[in-house]
Amino acid sequence: MQIAVIGAGHWGINLVRIYRQLGVLSKVCDFSAERLAQIAAQFPGLEIAGSIDSVLSDPAIDAVVIATPAETHYSIARQALLAGKDVYVEKPITLHCDEAEMLTNMAERLGRILMVGHLLEHHPAIIRLQELVEQGELGRLEYIYSNRLNLGKVRREENALWSFAPHDISVILLLLKSMPIQVTATGGTYLQPNIADVTVSTMLFDRGVRAHLFVSWLHPYKEQKLVVVGERRMAVFDDVRTNCRFTTRRSTWSTGNS
Repeated sequence: MQIAVIGAGHWGINLVRIYRQLGVLSKVCDFSAERLAQIAAQFPGLEIAGSIDSVLSDPAIDAVVIATPAETHYSIARQALLAGKDVYVEKPITLHCDEAEMLTNMAERLGRILMVGHLLEHHPAIIRLQELVEQGELGRLEYIYSNRLNLGKVRREENALWSFAPHDISVILLLLKSMPIQVTATGGTYLQPNIADVTVSTMLFDRGVRAHLFVSWLHPYKEQKLVVVGERRMAVFDDVRTNCRFTTRRSTWSTGNS
């Protein structure tokens, strides 16, 4: 498989590096001539392009990786699917639900792969957490909460919920294996008009299971923590600490020895 990365900015450059190491990166496309020059210097011999058309019209390219600003995801992904390419798009897939549904339907109709970059689903600690849940180590899940907080990076295209929360939402849905029956979200706008910097969301699932999500790019310190509370044990995934990233402890209300 030969892959092209479209968008080599703050996050896209990581994708360029990884796909280059895997030996499947054929081309990099970016709208910035300065950035393309940096990539050419950092990755000698790698083909670069300043036009999406030159990527999508290349028959040697099997799939594209889209790491452009979120507001461009729908347009570029749609063009790529229509060009017969498989698509990996960074989260959020789009900024409007109807656009996400249209891309999904288009991929199914054309027989193409459409994948969103929910990278936490592939994190070793999350894989282990999923195993513990499926093996019944935590007991019946009762409550999940997550904090994803930082000072920056402030976005202009999407708010903090769309930028930060997809990571934790994807993991919560993975663990509960169901969709919520009720969702509420509130937010505060402080730095720029109509772009929430802080949001608090609640998802209600069957049997009364709840999940709370607190995200903010206006926070004095960095925190990325997911807490899963079961009837028997609790698990904590701390993605900031370099040691002891994943721990469990017995729920205080459980029966038996503590």
